[in-house]
Amino acid sequence: MALVYVFASYLALGALAGTVAGLFGIGGGLIIVPVLIFSFGLQGVSPEIAAHVAVGTSLATIVFTSISSIRSHNARGAVRWEVFRPMTFGIVVGAVLGAWTASLMNGQTLKLVIGVFAILVAVKMITGANPKPGRNVPGSVGLTGAGGLVGWASAIFGIGGGTITVPYLNWCNVRMQEAVATSAACGLPIAIAGALGNIWTGWGHADLPEYSLGFIYLPALLGIILTSVPFAKVGAALAHRLDAIVLKRTFAIILIIVGLRFLLS
Repeated sequence: MALVYVFASYLALGALAGTVAGLFGIGGGLIIVPVLIFSFGLQGVSPEIAAHVAVGTSLATIVFTSISSIRSHNARGAVRWEVFRPMTFGIVVGAVLGAWTASLMNGQTLKLVIGVFAILVAVKMITGANPKPGRNVPGSVGLTGAGGLVGWASAIFGIGGGTITVPYLNWCNVRMQEAVATSAACGLPIAIAGALGNIWTGWGHADLPEYSLGFIYLPALLGIILTSVPFAKVGAALAHRLDAIVLKRTFAIILIIVGLRFLLS
């Protein structure tokens, strides 16, 4: 019966993550990872691996949610596939390396890294800081290298990479709509490679909770994907009715609180 209550909480988390993603146009990983870390703590998951399982599970959810996003953007012809393709090779290699890098950190160190990242994203949201277009899109080698860095960082933080990819593509003179759409496409290989990397690095770990596949907790994965996609549409609808600036600043404050909690715990 306890598992039923736990699963219900993950359905609620999926709804929250989907709504947030739709409201702010960011990946749900920024909310999924911190909430999962707190949730796993309440479940009694070892603090040594709670952050690792949160990151792995978040990446696995993005596999499913990004497909819907890609279809939507591609239908509008906004995905720059000629940019996506060379980035993908780097993304896959980088995401596997990122999963391996995260596995080398202890639980507290990984929480600290995630906390710092949350605060940096919050500051960016509050200030609206974005690099100004300063160069053209590089060639295949440059895009592959950029993809490697995006994949590596995203797999550590458990995100689809939009907070990194969009500013980078913007800096390369890619129009904002195309940057967002191409970033959404990049989220799929990040998620697949990162999820597989977390299955590999977490396989057989002694402290894993029941119903885990490496560092992916299956009840959380199922609950989140069932509700996150439909609620993303709810969030998108709300975004057109509410004050975008107030919403972003509110979410940024929440991220700062979460980040400080991780840094000070």
